[in-house]
Amino acid sequence: MLKDLFRKPKYVTVTPAVPKKEMPDGLWVKCSGCGEILFNKELEKNLKVCHKCGTHFRLSAWERLQITLDDFSEYDADLTSCNPLEFPEYEAKLARAREETGLQEGVVTGEGRVNGVSVAIGVLDSNFVMGSMGSVVGEKICRLIERATEHKLPLIIFSTSGGARMQEGILSLMQMAKTSAALARFNEAGLLYISVFTDPTFGGVTASFASLGDFIIAEPGALIGFAGPRVIKETIRQELPPGAQTAEFNCEHGLIDLVVERGQLKNTLTKLLKLHQRGDHTWPSH
Repeated sequence: MLKDLFRKPKYVTVTPAVPKKEMPDGLWVKCSGCGEILFNKELEKNLKVCHKCGTHFRLSAWERLQITLDDFSEYDADLTSCNPLEFPEYEAKLARAREETGLQEGVVTGEGRVNGVSVAIGVLDSNFVMGSMGSVVGEKICRLIERATEHKLPLIIFSTSGGARMQEGILSLMQMAKTSAALARFNEAGLLYISVFTDPTFGGVTASFASLGDFIIAEPGALIGFAGPRVIKETIRQELPPGAQTAEFNCEHGLIDLVVERGQLKNTLTKLLKLHQRGDHTWPSH
């Protein structure tokens, strides 16, 4: 009968679900450049560079120091930001950043050796409030430069930043002039400053100490500029040319001296340091 066609079966066979093997978090990561699924341990062995397309993943400050230096002694580890303008929720934001990164601020500074050559070094960390430059970041960079000047050490700074830290207003913007003045005194002493742009570096950091190196190096694909494409478009109603803020574009147009892959960066730094070391310990002015 017709109604039998719509009659529900009395018994339903159910295939038992096969339990899935649990996959621990953090074993794999997707490359933002080519979409390749990468095994994290292999990625770390390759200095966090995609083996397929060469995309350079971002490094934390401590990861950067580990692959660059033979040893390291930290400066000013106890300096921390307060909330001078009583900006709403700023203290909670800083507390979260400290808990998530294990850092006290957005830059680590200190002294170490690159293949046996002693250097003063600073590394900004984009994981801490996007590496933004507040008063403490500026103070630590300034103290680093002053120590390098006093002890006649070459200086290396790895930059990554979203710009000035808006929660500190004018106190943040003042750090641009402060760090630049310290570098002027460093330059007068005839010492070597190597600036390294990493992805991304924008705003007040680009407009101050990051662009004042005797040698300016960038990692491949690093985005570098003052304002982002959206802000530029809204301000001057113009589109940027394709790739305008990449390291390669900036190198082609004279802002960057060299674009160096991460695996070659330590050797490149060593060559520059030893070249300067063999001279009379003076360096041409900017």
